[in-house]
Amino acid sequence: MAPAGSFESLAAALNAGADSVYFGIGSLNMRSRATVNFTVEDLPAIVSQCREHEAKAYLTLNIIVYDEELEEVRQLCNAARDAGIDAVIASDMAVIEYAHSIGLPVHISVQANVCNMAAVRFFSRYAEVVVLARELTLSQIRHIIDGISREQICGPEGKLLRVEIFAHGALCVAISGKCYMSLATYNSSAQRGACFQNCRRAYRVIDEETGNEMVIDNKYVMSPKDICTVGVLDQLLDAGVSVFKLEGRGRSSDYVRTVTSVYKEAAQACRNGTYSPNLVEIWLERLRRVFNRGFWQGGYYLGKPWGEWSGTSVNRASVHKVHIGKVTNYFRKSGIAEIFLEAAPLSTGQDILITGPTTGAIELTPVSLKVELNPGCLTEVPLAEKGRTIYILSPDKVRRNDKVYYLRPRTLED
Repeated sequence: MAPAGSFESLAAALNAGADSVYFGIGSLNMRSRATVNFTVEDLPAIVSQCREHEAKAYLTLNIIVYDEELEEVRQLCNAARDAGIDAVIASDMAVIEYAHSIGLPVHISVQANVCNMAAVRFFSRYAEVVVLARELTLSQIRHIIDGISREQICGPEGKLLRVEIFAHGALCVAISGKCYMSLATYNSSAQRGACFQNCRRAYRVIDEETGNEMVIDNKYVMSPKDICTVGVLDQLLDAGVSVFKLEGRGRSSDYVRTVTSVYKEAAQACRNGTYSPNLVEIWLERLRRVFNRGFWQGGYYLGKPWGEWSGTSVNRASVHKVHIGKVTNYFRKSGIAEIFLEAAPLSTGQDILITGPTTGAIELTPVSLKVELNPGCLTEVPLAEKGRTIYILSPDKVRRNDKVYYLRPRTLED
């Protein structure tokens, strides 16, 4: 299950092989501040794109809700049902009850902090899928999944309850993300999708009575590394996990494309018997190319003690994106993209990234650059200067006004 914070990321997720996507509408979700978000009017288009790729569409409505918002919640649930949304992801009982009452399938959000069989039995009255708390160990996850099978715990549709876990992405220092630091300092609540991420900053520890400062080797004492389970995906599948949630509605389309494709390949490798440590290293190298704060391999699931701090508040991706231009045309029969280099030059052999609302995100390495030095005649050149229009081979279709970046190794300056 891949994140979609925009149409660009939605296309990237679907093109990368996502079986389902999750997204928010307006301010009624846990990423209301971090993403552009969609509108109610976008629901039919989202469903249509998902159906074209045989994927499911899940609406996140996972914030806590106040009385004055209940009517808006009802209207959104009604619109989601009418548009054919496959399920709503929720933790507030007002949302869960109403969605259930109108026949809109429910998935229980990680914010509900489901940690035991009693909670699973309770939520099975409403939900087809339960997202387990991300602080559980692998043995606890296996125990719950085995219990569902043993007791034949079914959701409203009469099918065995499915279990989803948090598989990759940013972790909150608080248990299941229930942090109130942003609320206390900015009156802006994380539980309302408006976290300022104070925890990602550097802090000093000072004794107020003596003024003595504690010397610590990492000032980012509340900024954990990202969880990464690609190296233990075989164990999680063996335990019976049905859905792997990939975090990142606030991330770029190339992040969504890369993470989705990696986990899709890893899951398929587990099923066809080709999963191996060598492949894990290849997947990890690809994951390091996009946004990350370092990886906590396996995290709580392997029973690792907390202490995997990122040591930084910024992106540690191994690759840096530099904007160089935009697509001005695409010639479908020849598979040629016309690109105007409005911001920087480009050489042959440089990796480039093209992103757009319909294109999603694709990477290319042009082995040939052609420019029009004389009217009506294209000439191959090793380097095209800023201000030139170039022509390159692109097997994947791109669209006018798609953004073009070149990719280079990240340096200390970045």
